Amino acid sequence: MVRGVRGTWCGTLLLVGVLVGGTSGCGPETPPEPGGPPSGASGPTEPGATATTSAPGATTPPGATTAPGTTTASGTPTADPHPAEVLVEVVVNGGLAGVRNKLVVHYDGSWTSRSGTRQPRTGRQTPAEAAELRAALEDPAYARVPERPTGDPVFDGFQYYVTYRHRLVVSGDGERPAALQRVFAALPEGGPPTNP
Repeated sequence: MVRGVRGTWCGTLLLVGVLVGGTSGCGPETPPEPGGPPSGASGPTEPGATATTSAPGATTPPGATTAPGTTTASGTPTADPHPAEVLVEVVVNGGLAGVRNKLVVHYDGSWTSRSGTRQPRTGRQTPAEAAELRAALEDPAYARVPERPTGDPVFDGFQYYVTYRHRLVVSGDGERPAALQRVFAALPEGGPPTNP
């Protein structure tokens, strides 16, 4: 009679363990030590520290973040960036007139262009134009654009400093990769600000 009750009790625990993905408690496993990590833990952690898992075997340290609008290792996208956040910044130096101009484009398509000491110009891209610029910047080919010029410098040419997601790409006039040219073509007012 006792054996039958124990068998029923273990069978019930086994069923509950299978349903919740735990252990049944019927085997020879010993319980964890008081204050120790729970069964199946990978090791000790600092007090109050937590880690999030983005893929099997991969963890993100506490406080770590990914760039807005990117995808984690598990394939889930991070939160969309705020519309007022900077999407791309382009600084142009050089040329015959020795310009130093700056263009800042935000995720919502609004932009500001500064040329020398003139009053800044502002505007907004259409949703389709803003989407084209984002697509050009997110193109995997753009991530492979060299961060420094690879060709010979052009006498009295411009230098372009393009910052996107904390990555700076420096380019000059002359030959440039197609992925960078696609970004330039998608910028407001037809390209980087080169007018004095």
